Amino acid sequence: QVQLVESGGGLVQAGGSLRLSCAASGSIFSINAMGWYRQAPGNERELVATISRGGITNYADSVKGRFTISRDNAKNTWYLQMDSLKPEDTAVYYCNAVWRGVTVYWGQGTQVTVSS
Repeated sequence: QVQLVESGGGLVQAGGSLRLSCAASGSIFSINAMGWYRQAPGNERELVATISRGGITNYADSVKGRFTISRDNAKNTWYLQMDSLKPEDTAVYYCNAVWRGVTVYWGQGTQVTVSS
C-alpha cells in the first residue's frame, strides 16, 4: 500500500509559477514510476508528466518547456514545477505512483487556478 499526499496548489496569475509536491509513504520501495495528471471541469483526466525509477521523464506537449517533474528520493517526494502558467492550465492536479508495475495509487488532488 502506498499513500500519497499532495500540496502546493493555489491561485496564480497568468505567467506565474507554482510548485506542487507529492509525498509518498508506505511500501515506497516498490514504486516503479511517478507522475502528475490533471482534470479540468468537464474534461477527462490527462497526463501532465511522468518520471520513471531511472529518472526518464515524459511530458504532455501542452506543458513541454514550461513544467518540470523531479523527485527527491531521500524525502520520498516528487515535484511538479510549473512556470509560465496559462489559464488553460487550471485544473485539479493529481499525483500518482505505479506500484510493482501494476497497481496505481492516486493522491487526493490539489486545485490549481490560473487567472488571466
